[in-house]
Amino acid sequence: MFSIMNTYGISRIQHSLIEDKENVLYEEATLIATEYMNNYFMDNLTLMDLRTQLSTIDTFLDTRIWFVRTDSTILLDTRDNFISGKEINLNEVSKGLLDNVFNENVTIPNLITEPMLTVVYPISYNYSFKGYIVMHTPIEAIKSDSVYYTDIINMCFLIFLLLLFAVFVYIYFLTIRPLHIISQAAKQYTDGNYEYPLTIHSHDEYFHLANSITYMAGELSSLDDYQKKFVANISHDFRSPLTSIKGYAEAIQDGTIPYEMQGKYLDIILFETERLNKLTANLLELNSFKNKGILLDITTFDINQVIKHTAQAFEGGCHKKNIQLDLMFSDKETFVDADFGKIQQVLYNLIDNAIKFSHHDSRIIISSEDQGEKVFISVKDFGLGIPKDSLKKVWDRFYKIDTSRGKDKKGTGLGLSITKEIINAHGQNINLISTEGVGSEFIFTLAKGKAPSPR
Repeated sequence: MFSIMNTYGISRIQHSLIEDKENVLYEEATLIATEYMNNYFMDNLTLMDLRTQLSTIDTFLDTRIWFVRTDSTILLDTRDNFISGKEINLNEVSKGLLDNVFNENVTIPNLITEPMLTVVYPISYNYSFKGYIVMHTPIEAIKSDSVYYTDIINMCFLIFLLLLFAVFVYIYFLTIRPLHIISQAAKQYTDGNYEYPLTIHSHDEYFHLANSITYMAGELSSLDDYQKKFVANISHDFRSPLTSIKGYAEAIQDGTIPYEMQGKYLDIILFETERLNKLTANLLELNSFKNKGILLDITTFDINQVIKHTAQAFEGGCHKKNIQLDLMFSDKETFVDADFGKIQQVLYNLIDNAIKFSHHDSRIIISSEDQGEKVFISVKDFGLGIPKDSLKKVWDRFYKIDTSRGKDKKGTGLGLSITKEIINAHGQNINLISTEGVGSEFIFTLAKGKAPSPR
């Protein structure tokens, strides 16, 4: 813009100023020819009086004025004291000057040394040609004005550029820099450095974006830890039974275990194989829950009957530990709208869990209660209980509360995860109330169903 302004721009300004000056001089020459010269030709003004008045105009406009006779000689010059004393013929010293109204860069040796803008106006009086009014103004003054105006425009541009630079700096710190910081943090998080600090001091969209990315990094860090624990847990749960199976199979094969004892160890191998099968089935089931969601077959059934039938499946386990199962129902029949098979699996997991962590000679209470549009089902034991810091973790995959004491050797650590997924798929809730050393109670809800009409 500066280059254009100081080349083409200054040329256009100079051209415009010259045109304006030409118009001013032409109007002034017209005024002189119609007023002052008429008075002179009517003998109302002497030549000296005319020169005095034209000199005043000269001083005001900074314009040299000539009165040129019809024979092209200068009769009056406001910048020289001669009055018809010097016979200077313009056609001889500057041929063609009087033929054009406007002339640029006019110089006349020994008379006009610097380039002039000249306006020639013919004088007529009583319908006869009487001579010319010739007005000269320095071209250099016009050029100086064009440079002056260009400098003003340049200063405006410079101030504008400084303001624009300040705006760009502000925009940079407002947008580009936060994006750069966020981009750097995202790269660090991509490389696994989840502890990289991401700090944005503004309180705009970038601040919220940074908080979202920080939260995402925290979730990724937790997921990374979870994956590591997942791999460690599943490796442990697969390795232990595989080690037992491999060891006992090799011992039977090489005869280390006598023939009469092989049946016992084959039972152990079958037991460990069943553990692996159960673990694999649970993993596949959980994976299908996450990827495809749980496909539910909603029907209306009596939850009390399901509780009774599921409880009967644990009579053997309860008999071994002398555990009493107490079934407590608010109504004889309580109908719910749910997936029969999935809810039966939930009850199986919860009752199985309660038996595992109950003391000998204790009891387990399983109840159902109708409350408005929902039915609350509870499985309560009076066993080991769950430590406070483990209450939220029990829903995690492979989490086992007391593996060090070997209370849950048969478990996979997936039962409660599956249970929660099933209840959530029904749009219901499951809660845990537990006190270490006192016992635990799992409570979940189901949608109340309408009792079928009697036939």
